[in-house]
Amino acid sequence: MNDGNEHEPEADAMTVSEQTTLTGERADLLEMLTKHRHFLRFTTRDLTDEQAGMRTTASELCLGGLVKHVTSVERNWANFILEGPSAMGDFDAMTEEDFAQRDAEFRMLPGDTLAGVLADYAEVAGRTDELVASLPDLDAVQPLPKAPWFQDTHWSARRVLMHVVAETAQHAGHADIIRESLDGAKSMG
Repeated sequence: MNDGNEHEPEADAMTVSEQTTLTGERADLLEMLTKHRHFLRFTTRDLTDEQAGMRTTASELCLGGLVKHVTSVERNWANFILEGPSAMGDFDAMTEEDFAQRDAEFRMLPGDTLAGVLADYAEVAGRTDELVASLPDLDAVQPLPKAPWFQDTHWSARRVLMHVVAETAQHAGHADIIRESLDGAKSMG
């Protein structure tokens, strides 16, 4: 029940695959991404802004912070597909301020609202969906930015999108545990 002080996750926006007829791997990528986005957003149902910012496990993670992080990840990787490694920066050149800003992605900060976080996520998701539908070639390759966790040197747009699906799914699972620890609510079961 929503008493006006709680926020419902934004309804799944009509995706590109529903507006146009995508087939094959593009439709499959969007279907998987849409499914995992839904599960992530679903963990925030009926929560207040305060609840969305609560840590419920030994982890530093909270539900609102996870949505903020996944939004940032999806935005950055979509920019990478279009602009290459300059869109993501050089890990070795990151300053303390850059690391602090990255850490803030995982928390609800003063002024953050769950509705605002979910709206930002919906906007980024719509942009990514449009990119998947309009990208001329999923085989287009960009060199990866310099970072210690990359073993490969280049990723195709396809590989980037698979990474975004995996990242979203992983964090949706984290969110489910956090939500169950908060009030017993589960995404499934």
